[in-house]
Amino acid sequence: MSAGPLSGLVVVDLTRALAGPHAGMMLGDLGARVIKVEAPGHGDDTRGWGPPFVGEPGATESTYFLSCNRNKESIALDLKAAADREVLESLIRGADVLLENFRPGTMDRLGFGWDRLVELNPALVALSISGFGHDGPEGDRAGYDQIAQGEAGIMSLTGPGPDDPQRVGVPIGDLLAGITGVTGVLAALVERGRTGAGAHVRTSLLAALVGVHAFEGTRWTVAGGVGHAAGNHHPSIAPYGLFRCADGAVQISVGSASLWERFADGFGIDRGDVRFAENADRVGHRTELILEVERAFADWPAEALLSRLAELGVPAGRVRSIDEVYAWEQTRSQGLVVGVDHASLGPIELPGPALRFFDRDGAEVTRTAHAAPPTLDQHGAAIRSEFSAG
Repeated sequence: MSAGPLSGLVVVDLTRALAGPHAGMMLGDLGARVIKVEAPGHGDDTRGWGPPFVGEPGATESTYFLSCNRNKESIALDLKAAADREVLESLIRGADVLLENFRPGTMDRLGFGWDRLVELNPALVALSISGFGHDGPEGDRAGYDQIAQGEAGIMSLTGPGPDDPQRVGVPIGDLLAGITGVTGVLAALVERGRTGAGAHVRTSLLAALVGVHAFEGTRWTVAGGVGHAAGNHHPSIAPYGLFRCADGAVQISVGSASLWERFADGFGIDRGDVRFAENADRVGHRTELILEVERAFADWPAEALLSRLAELGVPAGRVRSIDEVYAWEQTRSQGLVVGVDHASLGPIELPGPALRFFDRDGAEVTRTAHAAPPTLDQHGAAIRSEFSAG
């Protein structure tokens, strides 16, 4: 077991809600010490987001908060109170990284703008996450995930069709902004290793979502085509999507000419049909192709169908419910479920980090011991003592 590649680094996490806390949790998963600064009394807004809440009456915890705050310590500070501001200044002096996702301009109003941060700690790497960017004509807008999903075009690409836009089922803008922010922090830390100087990294929900437009982005910028929601079928590959069978549905991905040949021959679909000869033909005749595939699948139970697809070498899978995912042995084999001991809830399981590490000899050195998300101000007294202004 390893303490993690970022062991020894200190992160001051001023963020709340999801984008920033997710970034902080990722850095904690990688071994950094993450000190979460929360407002006295109520803490991070997500402590009140629910249901569901779990625990004993009077000591309940939000599962939303639990999802993005493992491997952190908590201290409650009133950033408008002089004594608490001094504690924060001491934390910043001793930190490697600072995270904030206040509305643009808030850090300046609090007296902790970039110039002040540099005065306190010239080697500090600061990450700022906003809704729509920290400048530009709409840089002062508040950022919330679903609004950003709509503004950034993601909802127009999601759902059963162009007239029924849908949000992604998790707050994907928040999560991607956190992941993008961590990428920037890690790059800035590498640069600091060369120069000794800190840096200010900025990203936003808008930037993170536009950054994953992928082929739908170039479809417009290069080809002048506007993509739209296409339900459970790929806009540029066919057959690729969800298909009904005798007792449910399976998903398949036929992404090459050789796969198409094996698939069509294996299920009696006529490869000589000019509508289906090439991928572009199949995309152009998607509706007819879906009918042909589902006709071929009509008598196949899902389990037998998945076995047959595996025999043919065609990538395929089922649609699992969330409980099925966490019961799946493959999920657990990848370290994607971790056990922690929570201060008020006792032993609980959490979704685990997405990275694993191996040394040059091939031995796994992934961090396996994780700390539970903290209760509000759980570590406040110890942190105040350690980082006293004197």
